Amino acid sequence: MTVLQWRGPGIVRAMGSALALGLIGGFSPMALAEAVPAAVPTPFVQSLAAAASADEAVADWYRRHGYAPIWTGEDDAPRRAALFAALASARDHGLPPARYDAAGLKGALASARTEGDRGRLELAMTRAYLTWAHDLTSGMLEPRKIDPTIVRDIPVQDSGLLLDRIAGSDPAAVLRGLIPTSDVYVQLMKARIGLEAQIEAGGWGPEVAAKALGPGDSGPAVVQLRDRLIAMGYLGRSATAEYDRPMQAAVLAFQLAHGLPADGVAGPATIAQVNKTPEDRLKSVIVAMERERWMHIDRDARHVWVNQPDFMAKIVDQGRTVFSTRVVIGKNVPDQRSPEFSDEMEHMVINPSWGVPRSITVKEYLPLLQRNPNAVGHLQVIDGRGRVVSRGSVNFAAYNARNFPFALRQPPSDGNALGKVKFMFPNQYNIYLHDTPSKSLFKEDLRAYSHGCIRVADPFDLAHVLLSLQSDNAEEEFDAALKTGNETLVKLAAPLPVHLVYFTAYPEAKGRIGYRRDVYGRDALLWDALSAAGVALTPEQG
Repeated sequence: MTVLQWRGPGIVRAMGSALALGLIGGFSPMALAEAVPAAVPTPFVQSLAAAASADEAVADWYRRHGYAPIWTGEDDAPRRAALFAALASARDHGLPPARYDAAGLKGALASARTEGDRGRLELAMTRAYLTWAHDLTSGMLEPRKIDPTIVRDIPVQDSGLLLDRIAGSDPAAVLRGLIPTSDVYVQLMKARIGLEAQIEAGGWGPEVAAKALGPGDSGPAVVQLRDRLIAMGYLGRSATAEYDRPMQAAVLAFQLAHGLPADGVAGPATIAQVNKTPEDRLKSVIVAMERERWMHIDRDARHVWVNQPDFMAKIVDQGRTVFSTRVVIGKNVPDQRSPEFSDEMEHMVINPSWGVPRSITVKEYLPLLQRNPNAVGHLQVIDGRGRVVSRGSVNFAAYNARNFPFALRQPPSDGNALGKVKFMFPNQYNIYLHDTPSKSLFKEDLRAYSHGCIRVADPFDLAHVLLSLQSDNAEEEFDAALKTGNETLVKLAAPLPVHLVYFTAYPEAKGRIGYRRDVYGRDALLWDALSAAGVALTPEQG
């Protein structure tokens, strides 16, 4: 009877004819069923199905739920209101309101006249919700498309499950539950609000018109430095025109918060950072918020944290830094920049051999060997079976970068490129932490010199800390293995998460945001992508 009502008189005539034929010709029940046309969907269902056809996951969800509306039905007003309230907060998250077009959706809702209009609006609201949900939980950008060295695996929530949640639970609670809850994200949001207010108030005042300033200096440039330090919260109220002790302490605090050599003297690097505008800092914060949406990690669990622009590696446990050391990261050239990803450290190797990466072998060492077969004598030539090959048996001139059949290896030694220990989290990028004989580089301010791996200033201390979790005699056992001179693999009792990250804005002690220089220009690329997608610094300017 329902089907008859759905289709109208036409189906009655069809069924009557079919019955007559059945009586005359002896139709089977199956033949009768085939003679009855299928139910024609309503205009709402037709328009919704057509609109959803481009997204199989969404189309499948609506099919499984009988094309029942979740946004445009008579009882859906609370869900619509919750969605519009959430979308209104887009700028709070550094996201572009136009991306979700809440105003357009409201207009379509007010102007809908037909069931076809309602079906198309239903799908448009679903798309806005899913876009919002994915942006908040996985980020708005596809980072690998912007910079191929950002190789972080970013989980994306299933669209069907997201629709199940919004359709079956308190919609306001579901939408609140999408917002990242990490302390990092909360602090970045607060920083964004503060910076926007500073921009509205006119910024931090005139730039410091000096190349360098220090204790004992006075004059207009010192006043400019004073005023900017006050505006940024590093110096209390002051009327002095002298570079006095309070100003020296303020400069020192500023340097510590910006990863600069901390000496209390405003040299060229410090002046350059002091002269950054709140707009510059806001860009860094908004990019950091996007990066934080990519991070699906347990920050309370013990982990290794390497923030590349900070040139530091830390062991963090329950949110507290228990160990830190300076690091050297990859050179700022296309094929040597350290990538961004997370993995798990499984073991360390004491007295490691260095298997020279293929790219270094054929680009740097093969030309040397072609000119002089005895060049780079500290390296062994290794065949495909792992055997050491005599250099006299190899005609290096017969090969090129594509067909060179050998590998190069440096055995354990004081001069080994990996130093005395390496820390392994096996990955396809052949990136790890390791010691280095080039200790002088750790004195540098900007430490980007490696081929991509992370060189550690205090590798023995790092090894001791890692092993202390599984041994009461960590230092003694490590030192004993070290003294043998033999390559020794030591497994960690439990894998340790390692996060290679790139934050130029990140919360530090007492909630203050620390800023770092954009060493690789990655954040500039990300900001350009966000800006192109509609992200603006303020409602009035981009």
